[in-house]
Amino acid sequence: MSEMQRQSFNRFNTGRGRVGGSLILALIIAGITLFRYCSTSSYNEYLGINQHVSITPDQEIAIGLNNRPAMIEEFGGPDPDVNDQQLVREVGNHLMRSSVASKTPYKFEFHLLADPRTVNAFALPGGQIFITRALFSQLTNEDQLAGVLGHEIGHVIGRHAGERMEKDQLLTGLAGAAGVAMGDQQSAQMAQQFAALIGLSYGRDQELQSDELGVKFMIDAGYKPEALIDVMEILKRASGGASRPEFTSSHPDPENRKQKIEEAIARYRNPPAAN
Repeated sequence: MSEMQRQSFNRFNTGRGRVGGSLILALIIAGITLFRYCSTSSYNEYLGINQHVSITPDQEIAIGLNNRPAMIEEFGGPDPDVNDQQLVREVGNHLMRSSVASKTPYKFEFHLLADPRTVNAFALPGGQIFITRALFSQLTNEDQLAGVLGHEIGHVIGRHAGERMEKDQLLTGLAGAAGVAMGDQQSAQMAQQFAALIGLSYGRDQELQSDELGVKFMIDAGYKPEALIDVMEILKRASGGASRPEFTSSHPDPENRKQKIEEAIARYRNPPAAN
């Protein structure tokens, strides 16, 4: 073997060794990530489903209470209208007492925030639920308010924040393993972008689940669930009426949500007969 051939052979074997080592490391990372995710399985007795959530309800409550002051400040502080504040609390508490939410350990509190521009409602883990003045002022009746708050209660009982934390760690770990296996920065970035799109899809599934739970809570509390469809129209108008490709959004397309809400209304109003 000539000196040139020997050098070429050595470079080939060195490169092959790097590739083999990268693949082994990637498999180890992926295996650890998957093992950790699978070990977080827990049973949600209120929904009757298994979920991947590692934090406890007490930890969820603590997270919500710790972050409550920052959220209130970010969205303009408490709304000064005490009557509207009271209405939000009354509707929220009626939904909570009339549904499975009353059987959970979560500490539900309902807040009207003074922000006049941001059309929004959101929930923190453990039961802290907020609606902004900008959204509240566009609602025309208590049923629509119940639709908004019922949806947010669904996020809490669905343990969506905890689920999202676990899913994000899973996707980040697998994307990192893919980047190690492919061995270059561009491929690693593509893997991260792909993981982000999967995460968006997961967020859309949670929104649809919260819509369905919101319908059930509204029916249980005596509200008209069709009002949640009206809320979808309000949100669509607030976004300028423009639709964007659903796969690039963390929320489902409003038209898709309306269809799913209608299906949920029919299902909960006309449950299948027991055998």
